[in-house]
Amino acid sequence: MSAAVRLPSEEFGGAGPPNLDLAADYLELSAVFSEEKQSFSQDIVGALDVSADSEFDDVDAEMRNREDIASAAVGRMVSRKRALAATYPFELDDRAGVISFVAKERHPGQTAYLVSLLLSNLRAVSPLLGDSEAHPSCGDVRALRRWFQYFATAALAAEIGGPAWSFGFPRPDGSGFIGKLSEIWSVLKDGYVEADSSAPKNPKDDGIDVFAWREQKDGLPGFLLAAAQVATGKDWKNKSIRSHVNCVFLGRWIGGRPATRMIPYHVIPFARPDGEFRDDVRVLGNVLHRLRVPRRVSEANALARNGQVEAFDRLDEAAEWITSYVERARRLHSH
Repeated sequence: MSAAVRLPSEEFGGAGPPNLDLAADYLELSAVFSEEKQSFSQDIVGALDVSADSEFDDVDAEMRNREDIASAAVGRMVSRKRALAATYPFELDDRAGVISFVAKERHPGQTAYLVSLLLSNLRAVSPLLGDSEAHPSCGDVRALRRWFQYFATAALAAEIGGPAWSFGFPRPDGSGFIGKLSEIWSVLKDGYVEADSSAPKNPKDDGIDVFAWREQKDGLPGFLLAAAQVATGKDWKNKSIRSHVNCVFLGRWIGGRPATRMIPYHVIPFARPDGEFRDDVRVLGNVLHRLRVPRRVSEANALARNGQVEAFDRLDEAAEWITSYVERARRLHSH
């Protein structure tokens, strides 16, 4: 079969800065699929050499460029490790350029990272898996997106410090739109569910995938209330709900003039370049991405034990699938 992961040289040409997150993902996926559970920074140098389709005027300069990309990719992984701590499923020897896959079974934070890594590199988004037999099937992709919805629910619960509901369609409890919204607002008690006469007649989730709430013990309005869009496709940045959550959603579905304003969140599986992230926040509101979601998922354990995180009990299924998927991919890659 073809290589499980392919790093195309065209992603690293041109005048712009190299895509270091793509290079780091290449090393991570290579370690995941390796029988030895390891990859090496020099793999990038070799991969770019193999994928190059033209001669270079200055071979020495080109080799230095590839080695610089390899070194910077490891540096990017070091920053990931710093942000994620124990929820990062890789160990790094940055001096030797060795990356080791060390994921623990049933570790919710590490599983969240691996689900995010795979979603970030589906062929519609990234060239790394391309036509590889290691690419998740259509059924696998649907499952990965469903699990990421549940990981996003846990992450937002920990972010806000209170209960969270998985509201995106299809809902884990099979409930309808109005029924689920009524359940949530019976807890919030700031306004009441009442569809405006002009509201859509068959809504699925009206753009909101997760609600999370931080209770005030006096029972009055003015509490933390977050509403999140969970976006896993290439067009994730075009799905802002920043104005929708308060200017549209509340007017459509909530009567009684609620006083509390919702905080818009976007939850994505992607690793974002530091230099572009400020604009992401400007467009989308608060953003939980691949370097934030896993740590928050681990922090949600205490809330989950109290039954405050909907669908948290489904995350073991995701962990089992990841283990099975990795084993299958390794078998295919070894033949």
